[in-house]
Amino acid sequence: MNIRGSAYMAKQASNSGATLGFEARLWAAADKLRGNMEPSDYKHVALGLIFLKYISDAFEAKRAALLKEELADPEDPEEYLAENVFWVPKEARWSHLRARARQPTIGKDIDDAMLAIEARNVSLKGVLPKEYARPALNKVMLGELIDLVSGIGMAEKADRSRDILGRVYEYFLGSFAGAEGKRGGEFYTPRSVVRLLVEMLEPYKGRVYDPCCGSGGMFVQSEKFVEEHGGRIGDIAIYGQESNYTTWRLARMNLAVRGIDADIRWNNEGSFHKDELPDLRADFILANPPFNVSDWGGDRLRQDARWTFGVPPAGNANYAWLQHIHHHLAPNGSAGVVLANGSMSSLQSGEGDIRRALVEADAVDCMIALPGQLFHSTQIPVCLWFLARNKNPGGDCRDRRGEVLFIDARKLGHMVGRTRKEFSDEDIARIAGAYHAWCGGPAMPSYEDAPGFCKSATLEEIREHDHVLTPGRYVGTAMTEDDGVPFEERFAELKEMLEEQFAEADDLTTTIRARLAGVTV
Repeated sequence: MNIRGSAYMAKQASNSGATLGFEARLWAAADKLRGNMEPSDYKHVALGLIFLKYISDAFEAKRAALLKEELADPEDPEEYLAENVFWVPKEARWSHLRARARQPTIGKDIDDAMLAIEARNVSLKGVLPKEYARPALNKVMLGELIDLVSGIGMAEKADRSRDILGRVYEYFLGSFAGAEGKRGGEFYTPRSVVRLLVEMLEPYKGRVYDPCCGSGGMFVQSEKFVEEHGGRIGDIAIYGQESNYTTWRLARMNLAVRGIDADIRWNNEGSFHKDELPDLRADFILANPPFNVSDWGGDRLRQDARWTFGVPPAGNANYAWLQHIHHHLAPNGSAGVVLANGSMSSLQSGEGDIRRALVEADAVDCMIALPGQLFHSTQIPVCLWFLARNKNPGGDCRDRRGEVLFIDARKLGHMVGRTRKEFSDEDIARIAGAYHAWCGGPAMPSYEDAPGFCKSATLEEIREHDHVLTPGRYVGTAMTEDDGVPFEERFAELKEMLEEQFAEADDLTTTIRARLAGVTV
């Protein structure tokens, strides 16, 4: 089966992007129960209960099937573990908790259930929330929340019910990220951005890695891609790291709800200082590292073997992330990385030299400028870097050595609220389709530059721009006589382009002044 460019050639599955209809209403009802509780605290209360119902439903479905088999023992935990179903003790099953939802001891009952599940399932040890009995948690609210969660998927068959619970869990993760604002960006990458990364890289089979995996959204979307294109869960092997313990727990629950087996490591030192998977060489890497981190401890890693293209500045981790990711790519591996726009043009502290080295080594495959307002955590526009270890891997791909594709997607996306945008299925298909056409292959339409949108540039052209990788420099302006765009929109677009050029000029001025003063930058 040839799946390259499938997102472009096939109609985008509306089911993958659409909600189930009741998700927003369910969120509104759950959020109303929150009262004055902070979203960052309530998140674990609500998501923990959704997770508990999911594994209980999965257990009950398997138990019902075993009861119908003559030689099966429905009380044998091994029968469940063999099919990746968690064993749920009687006191932790949802039916038991729902019957006690209005009791004043319900908080302790839930904590006891979580402890019992962890005791019988080693892979969940230390993962589940166990603070439901704390005095500050309103027990009436807790009972009402149990009633609300009890209704999820009740009228559906077992498999469909569990899928709905997984969808609800994912929807709630995004909604909590929005409610938390900037802090929400620490654990959640917007789904449409993740879908774009996945459709670009097409992680159909092989090892998938995220060195800063947050709540695991990159993995969930990768598994969805595999299933939607005829593969199976398990066709990809998943690896990840996360330095925030609370976020790591969210990721473990998120993946468990989806039935995804993964090697997700937690360590509070982070991927730079404690690389838990030093020998891993991944076929696909998807990452949304924290932007412009200034206190990443770079001074202690000046001689690190990962800095193939130059030592990253101690005051900004952007180019440390890029090189860490490139280091972990397999010989034919590729990566998609979300970074701040400044990474495309910065000349400070040697970043321009590292970028030049990346380009000249043919490690940069594609650059995409994204519109602003896509993220919960920041209103500023960001970009996507796509790296490749080998731009002539054979197979369906043409030899694209010496070329870089630039895509300006700043005009795409639609508002989904007062402050945030999303990509539509059509937006994702257009961007990914341009990339796959550029990569080539017998099943793909021929690639053509589209003024104002995409441009295939040679290394010589990039040198002429001093190795600045801002797509707007290369794609030009769409050639239309009168496209009906209001003056205000045209003015805003020109203003954004001007601000981008001013930022580049500021970087250059800072570098020149520092060098004249004899300071190494």
